[in-house]
Amino acid sequence: MKTGFRQSQATLHTWSGLLVGWVLFVVFLTGTTAYWREALNRWAQPELPAITDPLTVVRGAQAFLTREAPGADSWFITVPTTRSASGSVYWVPGPGTPPKRDGGETSATIDGAGHPVVARATRGGDFFYRFHFDLFYLPVLWSRWIVGTCAMFMLVAILTGIVTHKKIFRDFFTLRRGKGQRSWLDGHNAAAVLGLPFHVMITYTGLVTLATMLMPWAVVANYSDTGSFAGILYPQAPVVARTGRAAPLVDLARVVRDGEARLGGPVDAILVTFAGDAAARVTLARSSQASLSNFTPKLGYDGVSGRLIWASPPPGGAQVTAGAMIGLHAGRFADAAIRWVYFLCGIGGTLMVASGLVLWTVKRREKLPDPARPHFGFRLVERLNVGFIAGFPAAMVGFLWANRLLPPLLPQRADAEVNVLFAIWGVLLLYAFLRKPTRAWVDLLGLTAGLLLALPVFDMLATDRGLPRTIASGDWTLAGVDLTFLAVGGAFGWMARAVARHRAHPRRARSRAAATVLAG
Repeated sequence: MKTGFRQSQATLHTWSGLLVGWVLFVVFLTGTTAYWREALNRWAQPELPAITDPLTVVRGAQAFLTREAPGADSWFITVPTTRSASGSVYWVPGPGTPPKRDGGETSATIDGAGHPVVARATRGGDFFYRFHFDLFYLPVLWSRWIVGTCAMFMLVAILTGIVTHKKIFRDFFTLRRGKGQRSWLDGHNAAAVLGLPFHVMITYTGLVTLATMLMPWAVVANYSDTGSFAGILYPQAPVVARTGRAAPLVDLARVVRDGEARLGGPVDAILVTFAGDAAARVTLARSSQASLSNFTPKLGYDGVSGRLIWASPPPGGAQVTAGAMIGLHAGRFADAAIRWVYFLCGIGGTLMVASGLVLWTVKRREKLPDPARPHFGFRLVERLNVGFIAGFPAAMVGFLWANRLLPPLLPQRADAEVNVLFAIWGVLLLYAFLRKPTRAWVDLLGLTAGLLLALPVFDMLATDRGLPRTIASGDWTLAGVDLTFLAVGGAFGWMARAVARHRAHPRRARSRAAATVLAG
């Protein structure tokens, strides 16, 4: 019975991983990349100076909004960190506010010196963050259902994998090279066991972030409308009405300093309502980088006197638990060392998914009656493996090259970068179907390696943010991006070389009848 149960779990493990494995691969890879989203945002806008004092950005934002949107109903200001590319402002026009700026914009970018700037439009690292749960070109709700369903399959695959591999921890210390299926299984086990707690945590907490969408019944049963539920999760200061009496707005930098002292951590968002009116209000939200929970406290201030008049209520146990789960998944609380742990474990998870997909073809190739003429299903999986596992990383690097090569003032430039990524990926998927798989693996892995290794060289020649200059100036955020490109490019080059040098053991073709006899 135990053998039968374990075999049933092995079957479930195999198919739950295969059916959604390609989506899981791109989700894991982009999610892992997103742990460096702020660094990639900075890299993607080399025109912007580094931020040394976030309050300088706040002062610049207040001066800009006072000039451009003095009568707006609300201002929204993001407070950057020293790792950020810039701050940003957004306003909702109100009575007496110029309705449009520069042909329709109601937002602007504020650089580290506190000046409004026009930098190249880009999604930067934010694209990888959004893509790993919102995908692209699809409605957001559909995308999240797809990703949520795949995450459920992932959790099943992890748990059944633990049951299936009864000697999984012993096998972790065994890595046999050049043994075909056995080598792939050893590699799959090693990637899985090394980061097993992380893989379980990141998959489960990912489902928690989508819990109210995947399982909305608790909310429907306990709240009359979604607005009351959102009001508990995201409390807001009491609403006031505009008085019509002019009054100067308090210095926002002073309010931020007071708020950070009271909140015990940095502020990452400022909401100002009715700036310039006697009823002005300023609401501060503590950064999620200051705590494990993603649901952070807020403070409300009188916009004229700067007096504290409101504080968000203490969260309940369920809210604290949910916030901690989401915080664990996003990793915003992490310092540089913990972020590296997240990143390396994410790479391990990506390799676990990739090796599992490849292992499926390796195991079944040995059982084919004629490996030289496999059936359609086998060929489809084999080529999809090449197109996703080797092709998608190359397309991601193509996205980075598009950031450097597209004209800075190109209309809809941010969308054009994404379109380049998918165009490259489409071409590489087609290439994977037309080229012999053994050659396609080498070509696409080598392409990714070459593109990554060339990026820091291009930056040294075409921008003033090349690796020698960033190291000399102590800008380790940008230097770290280039060094990571070089390290990952070297890893892809090593993989391409290893695949090119691999020689499969020759195996004589046999007929289906002979296979049946041998199996008997």
